[in-house]
Amino acid sequence: MHSSILSEIRDFFARGSVLARLIGINLAVFVLVSFVRVVFFLADAPSAYDGIINWFGVPSNTSTLLLKPWTTISYMFLHFDFFHIFFNMIVLYVGGRIFRDLLGEERLTGTYIIGGLMGAFFFILSYNIFPVFSQWVGMSVAIGASASVLAIFVAAATFKPNYKLNIIIIGPIRLKYIALFFVILDLISIDKANSGGHLAHLGGALWGFTYISLLKNGKDPGKWLSTWVRAIGSLFRKKPRMRVEYTNQRPVSDEEYNKQRAERQKQMDNILDKISKHGYESLTKEEKEILFKMSNKN
Repeated sequence: MHSSILSEIRDFFARGSVLARLIGINLAVFVLVSFVRVVFFLADAPSAYDGIINWFGVPSNTSTLLLKPWTTISYMFLHFDFFHIFFNMIVLYVGGRIFRDLLGEERLTGTYIIGGLMGAFFFILSYNIFPVFSQWVGMSVAIGASASVLAIFVAAATFKPNYKLNIIIIGPIRLKYIALFFVILDLISIDKANSGGHLAHLGGALWGFTYISLLKNGKDPGKWLSTWVRAIGSLFRKKPRMRVEYTNQRPVSDEEYNKQRAERQKQMDNILDKISKHGYESLTKEEKEILFKMSNKN
């Protein structure tokens, strides 16, 4: 049993899907930072760990942000403790799989990053306009993937609100109710501990809802980002070895290739349009197979 679980985890990351890469990056950063924290602890310099958080966490102070603009991205891959990253990765895995099956992996990266950026924006804006945060604006930082994760989960729930998710002990629950629970929980927790975190979560949730609303109107504001990230990733991808194969198939011209690619894209768009109007269950077996194959292509 243990070997099957380990092999499943290994296969999940080995497939090299966008979802696996996002989870893998978060886990790798957490392990690395945790190791550094232990080293600082043994060296009796725990305050040095705070320097890492301040260097990579997004600050609420706009002057500090101008000096460290990379934090708007780095903060969404940095976590405080085990339970922080554990909960985020569980929700990312569940929500990410649903998002991938409904909307394809191509849109996953853009939703994650823009959701995180929207979370950072909400955090910074709130700390600079609400009087209650005035004494903390100069020293507060936000870390964690929660805004990005919630953006993906809410996007999936907005796209297919009646999708049922089986929850242990409770049973099947519609996705829209789970997403609504997360949002309400953050709203009523703003006046509790981690106010900045809850505000950032709401920013991510808002983006998830807004993104699907725009997508249903024929606009995809995250497409350019997904394309850009994919292009960067291809630079580091191992090139396959060239091999000679003998086949009876004639070579395909650029014109034919582009035509076939356009037909595949049109087919994918028709399937997604059918899902948005009639739900995932309305797809035929062949359409589900096409959706699965296309969504797993990088």
